[in-house]
Amino acid sequence: MRRVRLNGRKWAGVALAGLVLLGTGLLAAWWVPLPERLAAPPSVVMAYRDGSPAYVFLAPDERWRIPAPKDRIDRAYVRALVALEDKRFFQHPGVDPLAALRALGLNLSRGRRVSGASTLTMQLVRVLEPRPRTFTSKVIESFRAAQLEARLSKQEVLEAYLQFVPYGRNVEGVEAAALAYFGHTARHLSPAEIATLLAVPQNPNRRFPSPENRDRLRSARDDIARRLLESEGLVVDGVASDTVLAEVRATPVPDVLTPFPREAPHAAVWLKAQRPGATWLATTLDAGTQRFVERTLGEAARRLERQGIHNGAVVVADRDTGELRALVGNFDFFDEKHGGQIIGFATPRSPGSALKPLLYALGIDQGLVGPETLVPDIPVAYGGYQPRNFDGRFLGLVRMETALSQSLNLPFVRLLERVGVEGFLGSLRQAGVTSLDPRPGHYGLSAAVGGLELTPLELTGVYLALAGDGQARPLRVLDEDTAPKKAQTLVSPGAAWLTRQALALRDRPDFPERRRLTGLPARVHWKTGTSFGNRDAWAAGSGPKHTAVVWLGNFDHSSSVHLVGAENAAPLLFDILEGIGPRGTAVQEEDATPPKDLVSVEVCAYSGHLPTDACTQRKRVDAVRTAVPTTPCPYHHRVEVDVASGLAVGPGCRDGRKTESRVYLTWPSSLRRWLAEQQRQLPEPPPLAPGCVAGGERDTPTILSPPEGQVALLIPGMNTEEQKIPLEAEAAHDRELTWFVDGAVLGTARAAERLWWKPSVGTHDILVTDDHGLTARRTLVVRERQ
Repeated sequence: MRRVRLNGRKWAGVALAGLVLLGTGLLAAWWVPLPERLAAPPSVVMAYRDGSPAYVFLAPDERWRIPAPKDRIDRAYVRALVALEDKRFFQHPGVDPLAALRALGLNLSRGRRVSGASTLTMQLVRVLEPRPRTFTSKVIESFRAAQLEARLSKQEVLEAYLQFVPYGRNVEGVEAAALAYFGHTARHLSPAEIATLLAVPQNPNRRFPSPENRDRLRSARDDIARRLLESEGLVVDGVASDTVLAEVRATPVPDVLTPFPREAPHAAVWLKAQRPGATWLATTLDAGTQRFVERTLGEAARRLERQGIHNGAVVVADRDTGELRALVGNFDFFDEKHGGQIIGFATPRSPGSALKPLLYALGIDQGLVGPETLVPDIPVAYGGYQPRNFDGRFLGLVRMETALSQSLNLPFVRLLERVGVEGFLGSLRQAGVTSLDPRPGHYGLSAAVGGLELTPLELTGVYLALAGDGQARPLRVLDEDTAPKKAQTLVSPGAAWLTRQALALRDRPDFPERRRLTGLPARVHWKTGTSFGNRDAWAAGSGPKHTAVVWLGNFDHSSSVHLVGAENAAPLLFDILEGIGPRGTAVQEEDATPPKDLVSVEVCAYSGHLPTDACTQRKRVDAVRTAVPTTPCPYHHRVEVDVASGLAVGPGCRDGRKTESRVYLTWPSSLRRWLAEQQRQLPEPPPLAPGCVAGGERDTPTILSPPEGQVALLIPGMNTEEQKIPLEAEAAHDRELTWFVDGAVLGTARAAERLWWKPSVGTHDILVTDDHGLTARRTLVVRERQ
């Protein structure tokens, strides 16, 4: 009995020691840090919308190692891996006792080391922390494997193995190996590819793809395929094992490594910087669209570089969703001489006239203009700013739709003055423009014609809003941004529709010469832009499915006479929209039916304004319901004329005269003044008969020059006779105007004439009065330039 009690105590001590050892092991498993390399940053991958890698970055430790979540790896490969390397992977705690006993018996029976009984977890430890193949190393590896299993899930252990398993040279992980060996991801693998990926890690240095290793790799691959098919570790539904094995043996093994994808490099670098820490950048970019746009821009680059144009960028977005389909940042990523790595689509540049369509739509929404409204296109000075048209010519009076399609500058500078600069900038910000300087008053009226900077990406957002019935939606390039963001109303659907109608006109200066022969793709509305000094050329527009923006220029800001939107950017835009647009079937014309917020209104056929009884010719046009024309036509006037003399008579001098009512066109004084300077004249209504006085006219004169808020600067040393300031005013019927400066009479002239004043330093009160006693006043500050 004593002996039994002693044996019981002995086993109790052994059990206690075992529990202590187990507890110590568990504590050590949590106290000892995990292998440091387990946290090594992997390669960052940017993927196309179909999941295929577009660009793979080398990991910081100079290895190709791509994260391998289990759901991105072919399940057949995972099943084959477990069947071949570790059948009880999902049951053991990191070390497999049954496999260890089997390996011990096998090694003893053979008299040499035949099997090491390493589990997948132990193999992972060996990859993370290489050690000499000794018994001590085996003990440490076993502890480390148990530690990994204690602190990580089976899923995490498996994914770590799939990411770090060696494939020769600096290639690690199944995903990287599939790309390097076969040129595609590991999502779908053939039996031959599965067997190859299982064979190499068993002896990476002697089996990775190379001409020297070809036979060894083939032999190992075929043997693994045979064993897996015999044990049903590799099953192809509906195909006999013998057939699968024959197919594997007939498949050549890879003997060279395929270069890793390096497409859309500017987009990849940009997104990697935008999402630090992200390892898989799933984008909305379309592989076919991206490659086509890169090829189109690359082919044009050879011609453009001969013209002194060395940089360019293109953005393509889906019209309906705002998802980006292509991002090309430059001609050549590796062109160090011309800043090839600068990301052009995210670099602010002057848009030239490319923002006029938005200003046009805002003017329509505010009831300031309509497509048929006559507007002046004549020289005007805003202090030191004197806008000019691109060709240096002025057209006098033009319809607003013509001003947009002909890209005239003066009408849009005047329109911006009425819309308000800050309101216009607010609309740009609403459309997603973030490149603007936030300081109030930083921008002036030149913003209408390119006096600000924005990126091609931001301009794409503006044109997407115009194409999408005025709804500004955020651009989306990362597929992770799945939460829908509410679109904001930038302009009304009616204003956007009327803008598209003007942009679809083809009899325009920016219509490319080549397209006059070949035609345009169906359903295109577009606008070009050329910045001051020919430093930027733009083309932006929309086809049936896409909106695209093309920018050309030089990042060193050098100019070229060929940097003209119509000459080089527009042909590229049309080539791109045609290449990626719907093909093969006729596309119905867009915008056949106006949106519901448009109504048909009657306007003066000549001026586009609300017709008066003097407007004998009228027509119906579309207008936004809340912004129909309300200003009476200022050009047609009914005048009572003495039939005998042909002179105008007023209400008080008709007695005894035979009169009749006649309609005359009258033009603004500013237009008459400009025409007089051009040695041209317009027909005028007849003057008043002697003794007659016009009645009923109470229009106050409007001072045009000097403009409101101007500060005039005198240049020291220059004769003040050469620095005179023009005094100009607008008044009905070309009345006589008398000008006063600081209370002293300067002179009298008709409204169509200009007076000149020699300035002096100080604050001056300028007043103009007409022959009816109606006056206008302006304050002008004159300073000496420092």
